[in-house]
Amino acid sequence: MARRKDSNTLERVTSLTSRVFHNSLPNPSFIAQASLARDIEEDTDEEAAESESDSEGPTLRPSTSNPNVYSFAGSYRRPSIAGAGNRATILPQRLAEHERLSKEERERALEEERSLLRDNNIIPPKHPQTDERGRKKSVFSNYLGIPGGNRKVSQDEEATPALDGGLGVASEASPLLGDPTLPYGGQADPKNIEAKWEEAVAAGMIHTTWQREAKVIARYSAPLMATFLLQYSLTVASIFTVGHIGTIELGAVSLASMSANITGYAIYQGLATSLDTLCAQAYGSGRRKLVGLQMQRMIFFLWVITVPIAVVWLLAETILLKIVPEPEVARLAGLYLKIVLIGAPGYAAFEAGKRYVQAQGLFSASLYVLLFCAPLNAFMNWLFVWRFNMGFAGAPLAVAITDNLLPLGLFIYVRFISKSGMSCWNGFTKKAFQNWIPMIKLALPGVLMIEAEVLAFEVLTFAASYFGTTVLAAQSVLATLTSITFQIPFPLSIAGSTRVANLIGATLADAAKVSTKVTFSAAVVVGVLNVTLLSTLRNYIPRLFTSDPEVIRIVAEVLPLCAAFQLFDALAAACNGILRGLGRQEFGGYVQLFCYYVFALPLSFGLAFGKDWGLWGLWTGVALALGLVALIEFIYLMRTDWQRSVEEARERNQEGGANM
Repeated sequence: MARRKDSNTLERVTSLTSRVFHNSLPNPSFIAQASLARDIEEDTDEEAAESESDSEGPTLRPSTSNPNVYSFAGSYRRPSIAGAGNRATILPQRLAEHERLSKEERERALEEERSLLRDNNIIPPKHPQTDERGRKKSVFSNYLGIPGGNRKVSQDEEATPALDGGLGVASEASPLLGDPTLPYGGQADPKNIEAKWEEAVAAGMIHTTWQREAKVIARYSAPLMATFLLQYSLTVASIFTVGHIGTIELGAVSLASMSANITGYAIYQGLATSLDTLCAQAYGSGRRKLVGLQMQRMIFFLWVITVPIAVVWLLAETILLKIVPEPEVARLAGLYLKIVLIGAPGYAAFEAGKRYVQAQGLFSASLYVLLFCAPLNAFMNWLFVWRFNMGFAGAPLAVAITDNLLPLGLFIYVRFISKSGMSCWNGFTKKAFQNWIPMIKLALPGVLMIEAEVLAFEVLTFAASYFGTTVLAAQSVLATLTSITFQIPFPLSIAGSTRVANLIGATLADAAKVSTKVTFSAAVVVGVLNVTLLSTLRNYIPRLFTSDPEVIRIVAEVLPLCAAFQLFDALAAACNGILRGLGRQEFGGYVQLFCYYVFALPLSFGLAFGKDWGLWGLWTGVALALGLVALIEFIYLMRTDWQRSVEEARERNQEGGANM
């Protein structure tokens, strides 16, 4: 199944349209706070004491010496990810900020500050330096410009007055503290880093480089790419396996995947987005046990929703026969949905469980689970379809088993591997069946957002079915290929979004600009790589999915068009990521809403059916829309006032600090 993840969203209104739209939706932060207040009120004294004893101190650390300077700990953003990504960010949704960070995240934020201080020669390097004779250099000779060091003092620095805390060049007031034999010259303790960071930011001494930002973006995006590709491989494994059975089967698995997304998985994912707010609010309040309570509520709620979803999937064959012109394709797609229904409860539990671990900063949990389940899913597809001769039915059975193993793997990780995962578990309780209304109110906008994203692209599969089973099978291959290639630039956009948000929150606008340029450069490289890969291998890649020569021919003909928009796709993803980091993602949401639904789909249908272009017509509209999205958002970012974004982040930090 195409497991697509909702886009990470923040909070700025950029136009009259977006203001009107937001007024029509409930305020997630207010609803979450009201729900949390009710849960706390119903909490017993014993539970409250236990939660408070487990909780840690506040993580928003505003400056003590300068109220206008904020640290990475105060600005740190968690990338809300765990599944394969969508291209669209259709409906913006406000999410709570100023979440309480986990211990690991606070340490990471401190390391960012320490690393930037070191790179800007404000504190010594981690490892003691030696001179040409092999002797350890003095901390002060390296960083205060004393002869014998390896750093020359510029004229600007000579004119710079010394700052308290040892910043700048040496003066009579500079404290000569530190031990050159220790890492960072013995200046790496949190209090010292905090003081130096505040003074350095206030003095405008924190700068970054392309090399540094490239390393940070690569470090952020690499595990995300692995996670996204592994989760999407659950879809690809079925298409690979079933595609070699026949053309009808390949078209049927594509139609079944699309139907399952629209009527099931998108609903689960959309409803579970409410936990991004509820679990974060509960964790941030210090009531860790309420995180587990919110997860239980969501699991039970999703299982209740599974009942109407099951009715639709069980009747899918009858419904599809009235929509799809190919009876055999509709029959097989209906069979697929009936079998995969076995795994629906497990998939629902996994969606809720991901939010449970993410609220605690355990982002590696999903990756480790997928590292085990994804290869197992591919093996079971081969085993059931070919070794046990189950044919088409073997693929959905493998998917259903994998869906049930995902939450089990997450439980094993939290219970036996993670050191802190169980600290938020409150045990099974009857309270999980109470106070559902706030959760439902928060979930509805998420459902609308995910459904809009899925429909924007999956509707092409419905349209392709009217050209016959061969064209539908080719559409299945093309959709799968473009989705696979998108799993590279989308994690890159998340990495860029997180980095830019952190730098903007720390009032480092110039550093954020450098990081943005690095993200765009990386997106261009990824886009060109995808273009080259799909173009040069267009006659070979289709053979991985099917043995039908006609399907291979159609895919090879249309693939250059899909390859051509890979650069637009990567740039559009990067633009969306930077907009999210700046808190301006609503602009991107409405740009995409216009480009996909007002521009792309009418153009695709007009060219495909009106001009008889077939698949070429369907994909031409999408390609032009992606180019338009990238162009509009890039121009917007070029004209963005970055200092204004810093001021907005400063206001949010101050408001958050006042509420701690």
